Amino acid sequence: MFDLHQKVAVVTGAGSGIGAAIATLFSRQGARIVVLDRHDTAQTTADAIRAAGGDAIARQCDVSSAEDVARTFDGVAAEMDRIDILVNNAGIAHVGTIEQTLPDDLDRLYAVNVRGVYLCSRAAITIMLRQGRGVILNMASIASLVGVPDRFAYSMTKGAVLTMTKSVAIDYVKRGIRCNCICPARVRTPFVDGYLREHYPGREEEMRRTLEAYQPLGRMGTPEEVAALALYLCSDEAAFVTGQAYPIDGGVLVA
Repeated sequence: MFDLHQKVAVVTGAGSGIGAAIATLFSRQGARIVVLDRHDTAQTTADAIRAAGGDAIARQCDVSSAEDVARTFDGVAAEMDRIDILVNNAGIAHVGTIEQTLPDDLDRLYAVNVRGVYLCSRAAITIMLRQGRGVILNMASIASLVGVPDRFAYSMTKGAVLTMTKSVAIDYVKRGIRCNCICPARVRTPFVDGYLREHYPGREEEMRRTLEAYQPLGRMGTPEEVAALALYLCSDEAAFVTGQAYPIDGGVLVA
């Protein structure tokens, strides 16, 4: 089950965290991985996959740049001859209410979290249509399903990811392309650790416990847990699933 041999998987924002976990797991299941990140950490992830016996290449790509995305996806198609899976994982965060959100903050989040998903999906769909099949998985958030305090701009972008997922799913359901999204609650990633160090120096453990308590299960999720759900949704075992938003939330929605 969950065999990805002979499939080419492009994972954005795969230099660390959830993206790196997805790329690593997909490689273990046999996929050829294209690690995309705007930072040189893309190469770090690809090197680790190859050291473990997998097949991976790294490409630096700013998903908010139409030129960068077109160049990258054209290059992948020329080199790999196909793209079977696209995971739109790249994203950035912002903390604040609407009063605390400046226009530049909104534009910055929109550029990566919304425009980036649009640009990468559009590029991948062109290639997938030539093949007659493909899978797109978007990383939304629990914030696209319920209100989360102090996450105005972030929630706006993840709500857009949710509706883009449904639009792509219905537009291409007859053309062999499936599209779903995952909606995690808080996940313990290097981003979260860095955020705590920057904003709560000396109080990291206290604030970490606060973040953990938001989930009724009493902890944050792990990147590997999100990756396991991503594997199912991108595999042939999920061939009957499209247009869906899958929470992985430690019980937030049932609390």
